[in-house]
Amino acid sequence: MTAIGLLEHEVSALEASPPEPTDGELLARSCRDPAAFVGVFERHFAIVHGYLVRRVGATLGEELASETFEIAFEKRARYRVETPDARPWLFGIAVNLLRTQRRKEQRELRAFARTGVDPVAGEADAVLDTVAGHLAARQVARALAGLSVRDREILLLFFWADLSYEEIGVALGIPLGTVRSRLNRARGRLKELLDGAGQSGARARPAVAADEAR
Repeated sequence: MTAIGLLEHEVSALEASPPEPTDGELLARSCRDPAAFVGVFERHFAIVHGYLVRRVGATLGEELASETFEIAFEKRARYRVETPDARPWLFGIAVNLLRTQRRKEQRELRAFARTGVDPVAGEADAVLDTVAGHLAARQVARALAGLSVRDREILLLFFWADLSYEEIGVALGIPLGTVRSRLNRARGRLKELLDGAGQSGARARPAVAADEAR
C-alpha cells in the first residue's frame, strides 16, 4: 500500500469510529443499562473526590464522594440528556452533602489559623497558595474562616474545584450574574481579611524583634 493509500485508510478508519458519548448520553443509556454509568464515574470521580478530600479530609471525603455518585446514580433519570458535561451537576450534589459538614470545616480552618498545622496536609495538592499568592497559608485559612458560608463556598468551587462561572451557576442553582457578583464580593472580602492579617503581622514583628534584641 502506498503512503497516500495508507493515509486514506487511516482517515477512513477515524471517520468510521463513533464519537465518544457525552455524559448526558451515558446517563440516559444507564437508565436502560446501569453499567453505562461507569463511564460517568470514571470521568469525574477523581476531581470530585479530590475536592471533597481537600474540604473535609481523606476519610470523610471518600465517604462523601461515594455518596455523591450513589445519589447521582439514583437521580440519573432526571438528568437533562442535552447537557453534555455532568461535572457541574455532580458538584451540585457534592455541595449539598457538604452543607452538613460546614461547622466542622469552620473549626478546622480556625484550628489551622491558630496552629499553622493543616488538618488535611498531604492528602491533596496544597492549593491555598493559589488563593493566597504571596501570603502564608495560615493567614488564608483564618481569612476563609472569617467569610460567610456562601462566600466561602463560591470561592472554593472556583479555586479548588476549578469550575467556570457557568459551571458554578449550575452547581449552586443560581444565575450567571449572581455568580459573578458573589464571587467578586467574596474576593473583595477575602482581600480585606488578608490585608488586615498582614497589617496585624507587621505590627507584631517589631515587638518580636525588640524581644530578641533583649
